[in-house]
Amino acid sequence: MLERILKFFKVKDEDINRRETRVYEIIPGLLIWITLFVCIFVLSIFKPIWGIFFIIFLDIYWVIRIWYMFAYLLSSWIRYIKAGKIDWGEKLHGINGWENYIHLVAMPTYKEPYDVIKQTFDKLLEVNYQKDKMIIVLGGEERDEVNFLKIVENVRRDYGDKFQDIVFTTHPKNLEGEIPGKGSNMYHIGREMTKYFEARNIDISRVIISMFDIETWTHKEYFNCLAYHYLTIENPERHSYQPLVLFNNNVWQSNPIVRVVAHSTTFWLLTDLSRAERLFTFSSHSMSFKTLVEVGYHPKDVVTEDTRIFLHCLNHFNGDYRVCPIFIPVSMQTVDVGNFFESLKNQYIQIRRWGWGVEHFPWMMMNLVKNKKIAWKIKIKYLWNQSEGVYTWATLPILVTIMGYLPIKMADLSIHYNVLIHNTPYLLERIMGFGMIGLFTASAMNLFFLPKKPKNIKTINYLIIVVQWVLFPITMILFGSIPSLEAQTRLMLGGKHRLGFQVTKKT
Repeated sequence: MLERILKFFKVKDEDINRRETRVYEIIPGLLIWITLFVCIFVLSIFKPIWGIFFIIFLDIYWVIRIWYMFAYLLSSWIRYIKAGKIDWGEKLHGINGWENYIHLVAMPTYKEPYDVIKQTFDKLLEVNYQKDKMIIVLGGEERDEVNFLKIVENVRRDYGDKFQDIVFTTHPKNLEGEIPGKGSNMYHIGREMTKYFEARNIDISRVIISMFDIETWTHKEYFNCLAYHYLTIENPERHSYQPLVLFNNNVWQSNPIVRVVAHSTTFWLLTDLSRAERLFTFSSHSMSFKTLVEVGYHPKDVVTEDTRIFLHCLNHFNGDYRVCPIFIPVSMQTVDVGNFFESLKNQYIQIRRWGWGVEHFPWMMMNLVKNKKIAWKIKIKYLWNQSEGVYTWATLPILVTIMGYLPIKMADLSIHYNVLIHNTPYLLERIMGFGMIGLFTASAMNLFFLPKKPKNIKTINYLIIVVQWVLFPITMILFGSIPSLEAQTRLMLGGKHRLGFQVTKKT
């Protein structure tokens, strides 16, 4: 509709695309601010009774959502336990031709210390998979050339003969049309590795690429499990493979606030793993290298490239692309760096970067929605999943917190005699109490995902990890709604307010 209006006024095609995209960038943030203004100010001040009915409905919805997610969380937990008991190597070796496939592990790096990278390589050496079937590519940045050259020297010295090959790439700086970050680095890695395979006459249809953050520690059975799923699923090149992501590398050393946010992220991914029909790729994941080449590699001008590469595939294959969940985990770091306030700052920046995933909405409107070869059912499903997620992320916690009290406080004295208003606080307390039961039950399940406790950590910390969830109402606003709201507001304002890629400090 917007495109037709602009064409009517004889706007040029390139201007149409730019203006239409700009409109779609504004919509998510504008919708959120309208919601907050109407609910918090208009209803509370002018229609407090309506506001009270609204918050009762909202709290009930919130609790239903918690228990709904808990059901999927429980399902994923059961599948996680079962997957951990399977000998994936034995299952894989029962498939003819498995040894003809190569695992390419791609890890962009920027300013990370060698100790972080060394730990990742040590974990790769521990996997139960033939190392001569694994190629590791470490992608540095020209902006960090001095540090990266030292890393290259150390990696060659310590691991040069441990895998089929270790490849080093350096992503040039200040390239036109790029945003410095993981996406543009992965784009460069993809192009360089295509040349690498061509020079060696390696069939790229036999290459499975795993795109990992630099601190990703793989489960010993990950590559066996990945290869088994790849070789047994129908049309493997039309799937991405999403493992369970745990933020466990330094979880025992992290402060409670950071742990609650990290575990909340794990729980969110766990619930989606049991709903493959709505699953997007997130963080570390795997796919066919041939498919990556076919869709033109990673986008080099976005911040949240992990999800966008899936959307590119979905669009390129006209809706015939899915995510296959893998219940064998990979583990990553929390943002804790040893300093309490610096860790909280890092946590906010990380969530804000994830919240910038709202940048997918205008892209989906300009590409998926306009792709006539994709069924409307698929378009609506993915557009709704993405849009509803970022909308409720920014609004629900704020509304649930503020509107439980504001409409009552703002009501006229005469209305205070209303039985509904008088009993609303008690009603809301009981509704939210039922929700907290589900939350604490889920928090107890979290103990099953923890790594072995270091000897210098006291046993009482098990109890702290459960009790720390009383902080959830705080974290869901300070490290959930607010950074998400900021990200969407920045996209709405555009220009100098747009976010670039900010690397999370690792120790």
